[in-house]
Amino acid sequence: MNHKDRIGLYIHIPFCVRKCDYCDFLSFPAHADVQLSYMDALCKQIDATDDDRSVASVYIGGGTPSVVAPEQIERILCKLNKRFCIEKDAEITIEVNPGTVTGAHFDCYKRAGINRLSIGLQSAWDDELKLLGRIHDYQTFLQTFHAAREHGFDNINIDLMTALPDQTAEKLQHSLSAITALFPEHISAYSLILEEDTPFYERYAKERAGLPDEETERKLYYLTRDFLQENGFKHYEISNFARPGYESRHNSACWRRQDYLGFGLGASSLNHGMRYHNCRDMETYLADPCKMEEMLVLSEKDCMEEFMFLGLRMLDGISVSDFSKTFSEPFDEVFGDAAKRLIDSGLLEREKDHLKLTDQGIDHGNYVFSCFLFP
Repeated sequence: MNHKDRIGLYIHIPFCVRKCDYCDFLSFPAHADVQLSYMDALCKQIDATDDDRSVASVYIGGGTPSVVAPEQIERILCKLNKRFCIEKDAEITIEVNPGTVTGAHFDCYKRAGINRLSIGLQSAWDDELKLLGRIHDYQTFLQTFHAAREHGFDNINIDLMTALPDQTAEKLQHSLSAITALFPEHISAYSLILEEDTPFYERYAKERAGLPDEETERKLYYLTRDFLQENGFKHYEISNFARPGYESRHNSACWRRQDYLGFGLGASSLNHGMRYHNCRDMETYLADPCKMEEMLVLSEKDCMEEFMFLGLRMLDGISVSDFSKTFSEPFDEVFGDAAKRLIDSGLLEREKDHLKLTDQGIDHGNYVFSCFLFP
């Protein structure tokens, strides 16, 4: 089946127990009655959508989707199955946080067809978890992970954060050792970013006391990469590692610019050459869940740019021939000069049909991506 005949679905659950100190996602605590009203609105938005393309993946993110009653998650998936043609082997993921799930949650998720979990650990050190404002400790994470295995989940991602305040190579290596000893299928390892309007930004933005400098952050990144590769994980995207065959299908499709539909507060979509997102105000969303904002019709140049800066996030890089097939102009006529400059400077390398980042290119990824933006 042509990938243009397939889509992904993203469901945003904005609720959480408590907002973490570094988080700038669209998320907040809410009472059960607000959660129920929100799930009702989600169902209305799904019902109002008409699309006959095959669904290859569903991703339920947040927020913390596991704070919602599991029966409500099952309700949403039943609604999706009625409205869309979800493939039998579709990847269906839900994000969960330690301390918010029980065996009953996992049973309900299994019954609903969820076959992949993403567990937000962030660190194996309790002092680092406390610093981040997480609601759990490492022991609670272990209980959650083992419970998920006992309930039959054999595709689990663990989230890890690096470049934390006062984080040493030894502390990071301990977290990596603890995580890999559990044999998860996937690990997402993200460097801490100071986002405006967060407690972390207020705390660290001016003096950056305790935060690693650029060189130390780079060393922590390569420590993470090398350790995970030595332990059987493929580095397939700048911040993502997987055992063979367990790469995130949903995220990979997004990096390859395949269409996806977003449901829920603030959720984004890429659909038939348009990017848009749902409204971000809860009261407005509950009143009109189909209200869209900031719809952008992508020009061919926009699509070319996205093809490059999204595709180059993948460690396999972009296919030059795919670019030429997708667009009306050959790759070398559009980006040949930029690619040559980056190859000559050691930031990109070309292997037959593929153009990809070097280690040095990963270090300067934002600069590389900017070289493929039209003036």
